[in-house]
Amino acid sequence: MKKQAFNPYLPSWEYIPDGEPYVFDGRVYIYGSHDLWNGYVFCQGDYVCWSAPVDDLGNWRYEGVIYPRNEDPMNKDGRMCLYAPDVTVGPDGRYYLYYVLDKINVISVAVCDTPAGRYEFYGYVHYADGTRLGEREGDEPQFDPGVLTEGDVTYLYSGFCGLGDKSRTGSKVITLDKDMLTVVHVPSLIMPGSCYSKGTEFEGHAFFEASSIRKVNGKYYFIYSSEVMHELCYAVSDSPLEGFRYGGVLISNTDLHIDSYKPADMPMVSGANNHGSIVEINGDWYIFYHRHTNNTWFSRQGCAQKLTLNADGSFDQAEMTSCGLNGGPLEGKGEYPAYIACNLFTEDHELYLGKPGLPRFVQDGRDGDEEVAYIADISDGTTFGFKYFDCKGIKKVSIATRAYCNGKFQLKTAWDGEVLAEFDVEGNNIWTTVSRDVTIPDGIQAIYFTYRGTGSPMFKSFTLE
Repeated sequence: MKKQAFNPYLPSWEYIPDGEPYVFDGRVYIYGSHDLWNGYVFCQGDYVCWSAPVDDLGNWRYEGVIYPRNEDPMNKDGRMCLYAPDVTVGPDGRYYLYYVLDKINVISVAVCDTPAGRYEFYGYVHYADGTRLGEREGDEPQFDPGVLTEGDVTYLYSGFCGLGDKSRTGSKVITLDKDMLTVVHVPSLIMPGSCYSKGTEFEGHAFFEASSIRKVNGKYYFIYSSEVMHELCYAVSDSPLEGFRYGGVLISNTDLHIDSYKPADMPMVSGANNHGSIVEINGDWYIFYHRHTNNTWFSRQGCAQKLTLNADGSFDQAEMTSCGLNGGPLEGKGEYPAYIACNLFTEDHELYLGKPGLPRFVQDGRDGDEEVAYIADISDGTTFGFKYFDCKGIKKVSIATRAYCNGKFQLKTAWDGEVLAEFDVEGNNIWTTVSRDVTIPDGIQAIYFTYRGTGSPMFKSFTLE
C-alpha cells in the first residue's frame, strides 16, 4: 500500500537541506547537502541520496552515501564541509555532481554511471588555460552551483551575495564544454545582488544564494534564495544566458506573503535561509525547500509543496502544509507525529529563528539515532498547526506529552479559531496520553494546538479517532 507523504518528507532523524530534485527512470532523486542533528555548522555530513517512486511519494528509500567529503583531493583530511550540490546528466549519459567546499572558491566535479551510485572525483571547473574558475583575477568566489545540460552544452550558475558586500555582484552563468569541466562562455551576470538591485525589478528580492536552473515549457526558470533568505524566488527568460525577468516568490519557509488563512505579513514559523528547486512529477510541479529545527540554522530538513503553474507561465506562491507530496489532505484518523507541524509560533510571531526560548523541533539521542522528533520549549501562548486533514466523523482526540508543566492544550481548527476541546496536562517524566471526546467538523480541516499554562511541556503526537 502507498504511504501517506508528510513534511518533512524524509524520516524525522534525517537532515538533508538544499534539495535539488530530479526524476530519473521513474523515481524522484533528491540531492542536497547534509546537516547533522544538533550540528554546530552547516553541512557536516557526507553526501547521501534518497529516492521515491513517482507514484508513491511517501515511500522514500535511503540510497546511502554517494560521495564522502574526503573524496575531494583538497579535503583528504575531511576538515572542510560539502556545501549544496547539484547534479546533471552529461552528453555521455553519466551523472555529474557539482559542489563547492566551504573554504575553497572553486567548483569541484564528481561523476557516476548511475543516479545514486558511488560518485568519484572527476576534476575542477577551469578555463582553457587550466586556471580554475574562481581563481582568475576578477573572478568572484564560486558558491552553490546550479547546472543544466542541453546537448553538448552545460550551463553552470554560481554566486553568493551577502548583504552590504559590494565585492559580490550577483549570480553568474558560464557554459561548459562537453568534457563538463572546461569553461567556454566566461562568467556573465544574470541577476544582481542587493547592492546592485536598486531601481531594478529585483529590488527587495535580489539574489542572495542558492542558484538553481530548470526548463519549463521551453523557457528557463532560475530559482534562487533572495536577500531576505527565507523565500525562494524565480526569474524567467527565453535564454539561459541573459534576459531573466523577476517572476515572484515560490515558497517562504515562514509562510510570509500568504494571506489565505492569516494576514500576509504574519510569519507562522520562524525561518532563516532557504534553498531548493522545482521538479515536474506526473504532470504536477513541486517546489522543494527546507525548514529549520532546534532553533538553529544548522539542522535543516527537506520539505516540498505542490505548485500551481498558470497559463501565462507564472507560478503562485505555495502555502506551507504538512502534506505537501501527498496529493491531497491527510486521512482524518490515526496517530500523527508532532514534527509534521507546518506552523509553530509564539504570540510574538518571530520572523527569524534564534531568539532564546522559541519552540523548536528536536529529537532525543545523537545524530544518526532513529528517534522520532517532537516539539519542545513550548511555553504559554505557543501554537502549532497541522494542515490539512480530510475529517470524517471524528469524535475523539488524544495527545501525548511529557515534561514539567501545569496547563492545558487547546484544540482548534484555525490558529485564531474557537476552542473545541481542552486537554489538561501536568508534569510527567514519560510520554503520557490524554484523551478528550470532541467533534471536529467534517471536511478539509487544519488542526491547531495552543498551550496555556506554566512550565515547558513537550508534544510528541496526536491521534484522531
